[in-house]
Amino acid sequence: MQMKQGGYVFSVGPFVIRLQTVISTVGDGVELLYQDYPTLNQEVFADFYVRIFPPSGLRRFWRKQVLFAFDQFQPFKPLPYAQALPFFEWGLNWCISGYAHQFLIIHAAVLEKSGSAVVLPGEPGAGKSTLCAAMTLSGWRLLSDELTLIDKNTGLIIPVPRPVSLKNQSIDIIKTRFPEAVFSPTVDDTLKGSVALMKPPTLSVLSMNKPAKPVLVVFPTYKENASFLLEHKAQKAEAFMQLAPLSFNYPVLGGEGFNVLTRFVENSEFYSLQYNGDLPRAISTLEQLVSEHHEFAG
Repeated sequence: MQMKQGGYVFSVGPFVIRLQTVISTVGDGVELLYQDYPTLNQEVFADFYVRIFPPSGLRRFWRKQVLFAFDQFQPFKPLPYAQALPFFEWGLNWCISGYAHQFLIIHAAVLEKSGSAVVLPGEPGAGKSTLCAAMTLSGWRLLSDELTLIDKNTGLIIPVPRPVSLKNQSIDIIKTRFPEAVFSPTVDDTLKGSVALMKPPTLSVLSMNKPAKPVLVVFPTYKENASFLLEHKAQKAEAFMQLAPLSFNYPVLGGEGFNVLTRFVENSEFYSLQYNGDLPRAISTLEQLVSEHHEFAG
């Protein structure tokens, strides 16, 4: 992918993104992380037109900062210039979660194996992104590391695979275990600590127009020196109450959102997974769950 006059225009799942920037770290990052994505004609309609740019005035030279604009709206305060690339990713998450109301959007990673999608909701620090990255690099198809998009009509999950955002010690864990993984440079001292973006596998990008059927929801929790524990959550009403606050646009969709989430909960099995950094065991456990689901369904 290379910048053309007017910026970058490319598709990510169901969305067309138009990005304009004069910041080299953003351009280099996009060309590295999004190189497998389809580039589009400059005249095509874009769902999200975003700009990453430095402010005017003295801030261009002293304590340099960067701004994010969606259309002509600037929803965030400026961030330090070095955070320009992750700012683009965070801002794009905000755009999708705030405006793509054709989907019910849950804050969760989601991956597919053998035709079955496994949804991984989790609060910050739960180990969701680390587990998602490891699964992605172990043969699972990445649908998203942050936003689970549920089609309101079919109940299927619509892929929107983008770079996986890893923080702090998770960066070294994944780099050490998977030296073939491609990363952006690490950015330190963000509000989330140190951040690096991992390039999605080419096969996940090439399959991003293929929806997946959700069958399992697993709430992961990383606890150092804790025992490995997988528990089935039989009470679906409790699972519903856990998922509703994690849905960005559940209140916006109202009764429609309630119906979509209810169908999603009824058609899925729920588990909690406590793991202590043993990623191979966690991944094999999830693979076994998918296999058991297929045997039961068959």
